[in-house]
Amino acid sequence: MEKALAYLASGLGAGIIVMGAAMGIGKLASAAMEGMARQPEVSGDLRTAMIIAAALIEGFTFFALVVTFMLATLK
Repeated sequence: MEKALAYLASGLGAGIIVMGAAMGIGKLASAAMEGMARQPEVSGDLRTAMIIAAALIEGFTFFALVVTFMLATLK
């Protein structure tokens, strides 16, 4: 029973993590696209900053998912 609850919590935690990352990247991309539309001459700088920020969000997401799954498989 305890193992089942750990798996359930892991699944819920993973879902929350992924939804948070998706919302963060969506907001990031939306703001970057709006900035590029307003000032096309700085689109290269905005694109670079957006890619770096998205990579950091993805890195944190993968780390959080690994921690979540590790906690589920602990004895």
